Amino acid sequence: MQITEATRRDVIDLFTIEEAHWAGRLEDTEFLGRLFNLETLPSTDHRFRNAEADIWQHRVNNDDWMNNWVFNDPRFNLLQCDDEMFLRFLCETLHPVVRNDTEEIKRLEQAFNQLLHDAGYEIVPKTLLSGRAVYTARRIQLSVESNIADLKQKFKGTDTNYVLGQITRMESAVDNDPGLAIGTAKELIETICKTILAERGQTLSGTPELPKLVKQTVKELKLTPDDIPNKAKAADNIKLILSNLATITNGIAELRNSYGTGHGKDSKAKGLGSRHAKLAVGAASTLAVFLLETHNERSV
Repeated sequence: MQITEATRRDVIDLFTIEEAHWAGRLEDTEFLGRLFNLETLPSTDHRFRNAEADIWQHRVNNDDWMNNWVFNDPRFNLLQCDDEMFLRFLCETLHPVVRNDTEEIKRLEQAFNQLLHDAGYEIVPKTLLSGRAVYTARRIQLSVESNIADLKQKFKGTDTNYVLGQITRMESAVDNDPGLAIGTAKELIETICKTILAERGQTLSGTPELPKLVKQTVKELKLTPDDIPNKAKAADNIKLILSNLATITNGIAELRNSYGTGHGKDSKAKGLGSRHAKLAVGAASTLAVFLLETHNERSV
């Protein structure tokens, strides 16, 4: 259970603060029936045979239960249930059938994600129903993981086992072997640049250093496509961005020289941690995706 009871109680308070009933425009039994089989759950009132009947009695017929009664009802156990069930409950409160006020939905979505962030979850649109979002919950992806996933997708189904091997090695080494991850990040950019230049018929003289290799690749890819208005101004802006990307690659090279694989170290040298490896891997994968996308776009 990554979502703590404290966070869950904050969510309960949110419904009160927003004056938003968790069941939206549905009756409580209608809403809960979308998630639970109320006919098989017991009644807390001896006069009724199941949860469906006693909830209707106390929330519709008499209306003598508090609005947030469900969060403290042991039959649903929302304060202690597994994360998946709790997140399903939250997503259902935003469903188009349950709630139709788009501003209220957006406020609740943003507030949910604020409260869930430390637990590593977020609620995001999954599909559309009558033009409105149906939500699902997912683990928050680190940018490093996202960039690596993008890289893998670029090479999926192509004969690039060497590059895929570099990506896999870099991904698995981030936490377990930061030095290897840093070294592989540099090698990945070198491989991407050399591949792009080769596919564009460019030859390399000698063994250029990484920053020079990136510079040659960027030059070959040009700065702006011909159909961008005010090309000169756009070129200046993009040139600045690319210059910064080249600086990042140079930094990765320096990290590799000092701490990564490929160079002998003093026996007392201390390596970098996983957070440093994530920086190197994140920068390398971002640049690699950018170069590949530009290369593919210009090759069409």
